[in-house]
Amino acid sequence: MDELRDLADRAVTYAAGRGAAYCDVRAEESVSRTISIEDSNTEYIKERKDAGIGIRIAGESTWGFASISSPGSFAQLRQAVDSALEASARKSKNKIRLCNVNVAESESIMPVLKAPEIESVMELGQDCSKIISDTPRIRKSAVSVLHMVMSRYFASSEGAKIMQNYTDLTMEMAATSHESGLTQSVNTTEGGRGGMEVLDNARAKAAEISARATELLDARPAQMQKGTVVMDPDFVALLTHEIFGHPSEADRVLGKEMAWAGGAWWKGMIGEEIASEALSVYDDPTIPGSLGCYNYDEEGVGTKKTALVRDGVLYGHMQSRETAAVFGVEPTGNMRAAGYGFMPLVRMACTCIDRGDYTPEEMVREVRDGYLISGMKIPSIDMRRHNWSISCQYAHKIKDGKIGEMLRDIIVSGTAPEFFKSVDACGNDFATRPITNCGKGDPMQSLMMGNGGPSIRGVATVRSI
Repeated sequence: MDELRDLADRAVTYAAGRGAAYCDVRAEESVSRTISIEDSNTEYIKERKDAGIGIRIAGESTWGFASISSPGSFAQLRQAVDSALEASARKSKNKIRLCNVNVAESESIMPVLKAPEIESVMELGQDCSKIISDTPRIRKSAVSVLHMVMSRYFASSEGAKIMQNYTDLTMEMAATSHESGLTQSVNTTEGGRGGMEVLDNARAKAAEISARATELLDARPAQMQKGTVVMDPDFVALLTHEIFGHPSEADRVLGKEMAWAGGAWWKGMIGEEIASEALSVYDDPTIPGSLGCYNYDEEGVGTKKTALVRDGVLYGHMQSRETAAVFGVEPTGNMRAAGYGFMPLVRMACTCIDRGDYTPEEMVREVRDGYLISGMKIPSIDMRRHNWSISCQYAHKIKDGKIGEMLRDIIVSGTAPEFFKSVDACGNDFATRPITNCGKGDPMQSLMMGNGGPSIRGVATVRSI
């Protein structure tokens, strides 16, 4: 990494010498290992190493960008810088304005309490697969582990020099049951930013999803009903991601994503009431262990907790230096890229609904006729993040304050404004969850991040597919 770091510094100096008004360079080095286990058999172990540099240069009205993998010399890197300079000279009607920021020099390593050695990771994966496979009526178990070590260096013509190092460890597990022509599947993703400690609950989760998958064979579908729903923290994490997080990205609000990813229904509504007083939402890259935990973003902006909704009032958006200049606010540290080969975009880090003071039991006890919704599955959201539909792993009927029979193949849907205003309780059981594959941009950038929240209670439509 020392060589890449030196090349990055030289690239900044060279670009400034060629007349670049602003230039930043990101150098990265990563090692990732993927392990796939099916029915207690190791299918494959893949290791991938990558290194490279991305150069971003601001012209008067256009960004220039170029990247290079594993540059062997500055002469090779210089060609990439020249390419970015040439692209930045193109003209358009919009002018680039960047918000001023504190210029930082920093080095950090995210903590790893228990090193994820290959033997330990393999043993854990095999144990989880066996737990699932040994459960009666389970036909298939699937476990996939991703371990990645990343070093990222950021340098800018303003004088920033920032080195960040972190380790990610995630495990995706699926239990599939089958009986009498009916197949059911329950899955989960565990882990975060850190070492083996972020998977301390993996064996318990393997037992839980396999038990739920078998119980679903005896569950019935639900009739369509609009009513009270109590959503658990895992389901809430995906809900928050889709109908709070994405429309809070300032580039979407400005319409810059409309052609391929959509916009935000609350454009121009800062300061207006868009939800009940029970709802407050924020994005926070400083939450330890979250896949969206980092100290500086891809523009060298220091991270902080950013309020998006306060007591039901739309308060702010996630901002880059460029969008912040448009809105007349400070950047929030949310510019992220999938790697050195991509331009950074405004992205979530760890967007969460704030905790309340209800226990989950209290929330259920007050429901006369409704549903307990458990576990995230698949979302379907319209272009403005207004209409939403998200399937869950399973649900239970609530009758007279008591949890009743299990229900299968459940989809929960509603409109964002109506649902937000229906929320009357947030729990004290706050949790963050790993989101391992969120796509945005053209070309598409897939990022890992965190999302979270407590159990919440509101009104939505529940049905089985």
